[in-house]
Amino acid sequence: MPSPPTKTIVYVVDDDQGVLGSLRFLLETDGFAVRTFRSGPALLDAIDQGPVDCIVIDYKMPGMNGIDLARGLRERNVGVPIVMITGYPDSTISSRANAVGVQHVVVKPHLEESLVWHIRAALQDSGAPA
Repeated sequence: MPSPPTKTIVYVVDDDQGVLGSLRFLLETDGFAVRTFRSGPALLDAIDQGPVDCIVIDYKMPGMNGIDLARGLRERNVGVPIVMITGYPDSTISSRANAVGVQHVVVKPHLEESLVWHIRAALQDSGAPA
């Protein structure tokens, strides 16, 4: 008997508990398995504990911002696609994100319309199943 298809696993990092809950609901409704983290260090502590297909990171968090977290993940050779979310529509964020291997940046007011699209595009760009 064939095994059931596995869900795409998305980790989400945001310091705002309300945003985490909303993103979990949005992504699970779209069929993703979701694990949430309230900080960059919490994700870094757990990154080797299980499979992950894509990581969604908030840009502005206390202590370790999204760029620093993405850099830390790449330094640990975590090669999965990263989608950065931000409430700050600043072109320098996109260029700094690109410099650490983040190709997809989504502005928060438009998350519901485009986050799932960006996750699927990032997965497709990496060759992972979406």
